[in-house]
Amino acid sequence: LMANESGGILDDVLVYHLPKHDGGSQIMMVVNASNRQKIHDWIESNRSPADEFELIDRTTETAMIACQGSSANELVTDICDVDPSTLKYYTGTAVTICGAKGIVSRTGYTGEDGCEIIVENEKATEVWEEIHSRAIAIRGSACGLASRDTLRLEAAMPLYGHELGEDINAAQTGLGFAMNFKNREFVGRSAILKARKDEGLVKRVGIELNDRRAARQHCPVLHADAQVGEVTSGTFSPTLQKSICMAYVEPHCAEPGMSLTIDIRGKMHEARVVDLPFYSRD
Repeated sequence: LMANESGGILDDVLVYHLPKHDGGSQIMMVVNASNRQKIHDWIESNRSPADEFELIDRTTETAMIACQGSSANELVTDICDVDPSTLKYYTGTAVTICGAKGIVSRTGYTGEDGCEIIVENEKATEVWEEIHSRAIAIRGSACGLASRDTLRLEAAMPLYGHELGEDINAAQTGLGFAMNFKNREFVGRSAILKARKDEGLVKRVGIELNDRRAARQHCPVLHADAQVGEVTSGTFSPTLQKSICMAYVEPHCAEPGMSLTIDIRGKMHEARVVDLPFYSRD
């Protein structure tokens, strides 16, 4: 998590330290597309005159393809010189794929296994068409962001602009694995540590509705006729066949089993707090 001075989340990013094909190593960062310019400018404005690095935005020179699902790594292995399943989760390496130099990482935002592939633009169409044709052959398909959003919600993965934002302190997110305070100084550190001790901060929770109506972002969450929170993401889960959502609620309403009410366009719908994630793959 990249934080501002108040501990609010500028973005959730992946940072890679990888070997180059021609020797040496590189540090690469993958950010949310909507935050690309903001993060670029933030790094530049916070760098020290003594920092010896060149910051290059290669977004428009490269393409990223996410291949996700139970057969994803096996499929990519057939066209790549590295089997993605041999990588640890959230690690990557330089590879040759379809004869092109690229990067493969065992990452994704669907809750399923799989990998993400980064290649130069001139090779992207070839790599995409090869993956897509092989996916179709095993009853896979191309999917868009709406599909990705449903999957990441079932897996309770927070999304920037929903569960993450500059008005949300990193301490509230439940993403302890993404914050390392030991022997480190970084922007927002003291504010996050202070917030961790604040027992009154709202908390991220999972909620199941008792009917099939989907709660959407900004729907009020109520308890005893008083608003105690707000929905950040919601959908009807095709995997679970029930309506689910994530929300930030006051601490006394955050325990699993707590009965709540969600206001969906003026109509009240009964719901309850449940453990996260809603779904975990085998």
